[in-house]
Amino acid sequence: MRVLHFDCFSGISGDMTLAALLDAGADGGAVRQGLDSLGLPITIQINKVRKGGFAATQVFIDAPEEHVHRYLPDVEAIIGRGQLTPRQRALALRIFGKLAEAEATVHHLPIEKVHFHEVGALDSIADIVGVAIALDSLRVERITSRSVPPGTGMVRCAHGMMPIPAPATALLLKGAPLAATSIRGELTTPTGAAILSTVVQEWIEQPALTIESIGCGAGQRELLEQPNLLRVFVGTAPDPGRSEEHDRVWMLETNLDDIPAEIIGFCVEELFAAGALDVFSTPIQMKKNRPGVLLAVLTPEPLIASLETILFRETGTFGIRRYPVQRSKRQREAVTVETPWGVLKGKRGWREGDEVFTPEYEECARIARQQGLPLREVYERVRQLWFLQQAR
Repeated sequence: MRVLHFDCFSGISGDMTLAALLDAGADGGAVRQGLDSLGLPITIQINKVRKGGFAATQVFIDAPEEHVHRYLPDVEAIIGRGQLTPRQRALALRIFGKLAEAEATVHHLPIEKVHFHEVGALDSIADIVGVAIALDSLRVERITSRSVPPGTGMVRCAHGMMPIPAPATALLLKGAPLAATSIRGELTTPTGAAILSTVVQEWIEQPALTIESIGCGAGQRELLEQPNLLRVFVGTAPDPGRSEEHDRVWMLETNLDDIPAEIIGFCVEELFAAGALDVFSTPIQMKKNRPGVLLAVLTPEPLIASLETILFRETGTFGIRRYPVQRSKRQREAVTVETPWGVLKGKRGWREGDEVFTPEYEECARIARQQGLPLREVYERVRQLWFLQQAR
């Protein structure tokens, strides 16, 4: 299996991501051609530089200064007119969709009414579309990332000074493990956070990987404490010929017999929001013949501490058991399918020649409500369209 890993030890931004992917071997000609096809007054410069003493690639987008803000439909129209492949277009739209969802939530606005401030500028559009093209050219099957340092201090936004991470960035990083840093300033931008939240399938400090290439993307700032670089590793998993996949995760368990069911339900929601892989409860019989609940949480190792904090805070438990477990999994990838209701997201899984496709619940539920259709019919129709399009 071909894998790409983000080593964002100095954070991540859109231009750093594009530069790192190009440095790792992405098709620069395809990126230039795709950006030219958008019909925007922009040019891209790809330079070899030294950042903190290390060789890297740096990307500059030359664009005229603008005094307008764009809405999501404006950006979608720009991307739609470009000569991009369906995979490239779908990925770029998904990244902008993530940004729009975050901004809509932060400002409590309908998604189509959200102003794209900095991320709607020409250079940000070029960064995101360029990243979509570059990722597609690398043909990776799985994307992982280490923990993310957002930075510290304050940053000036369109609405004034805000603490780091800025509200939209913080929302986009929900579920991602954050890395502590003493560096003042914004290390992870909204665009960088949107890219990670869209493409990363597993948060892990370093995956098992046979490295083929390493890309270094330089940021615009000079940091005194460390090089302002984003590294990406591209390579293969140890045994790419095998159809099954294994990993190790951790199980957290606690027995509860003295709290209401609604408190457990709220705790479950908090655990999922913080990045738990799975949360479930089992009725049990405890001491003194008390009926109770076994609350179990499946988590990657970097999230153990934060999820235990939630368990202690919300349940008042006196103790949590933890132990490692091995999983056998299907290999999987995030995919899109074209439907009469637009491009929808789903997950493709395969193991030993057996392939499955699962549409994303949120998107199918939205369509069911909008169209007045039973959810099961939307699910079935999207599955049928997926397999029909794969057979072409």
